[in-house]
Amino acid sequence: MADREEDAQDPAGTVQLDPGTVDNLVQLSFLIQEILGHAAARHALSSTQLRLLGVLRGRQPGMQELARHLKLDKSSVTGLIDRAEQRGLVQRSTTPQDGRVIRVSSTALGQQLAAQGAAEISRQVAGILRALPGQDQTRLSELAGAVVQHALGRAPS
Repeated sequence: MADREEDAQDPAGTVQLDPGTVDNLVQLSFLIQEILGHAAARHALSSTQLRLLGVLRGRQPGMQELARHLKLDKSSVTGLIDRAEQRGLVQRSTTPQDGRVIRVSSTALGQQLAAQGAAEISRQVAGILRALPGQDQTRLSELAGAVVQHALGRAPS
């Protein structure tokens, strides 16, 4: 008897998912994006600005690194940083090793908004996950982490 995984693959080796699985994952993605969008809006931020503040937590990346994290081109990141800097959320600095390299960091206000947004998002996500027993919440987190790491080309931790 053939293995289930083999049965679920087309001749090119691509795994064929049940349409219900795809729909459930897409609906979950929409729900999470809605939570992120509402959290950003409550602080008069765009979703991208909230993502920026999240990326900057504990980091001072360069512009190219930010572009990679946010999956934006460098000119879009420059505009995003310009607007965030005007609002007092981020600041730019140069590195002592190379004055041409620009690093971006959160200001105290940016850090505060990032922490508030993260807390709101955490509460909202916890609310939707209450439908699952604790061990299923843990397993979902592990599986989601593995999928994300695989998609990013990294070995799961």
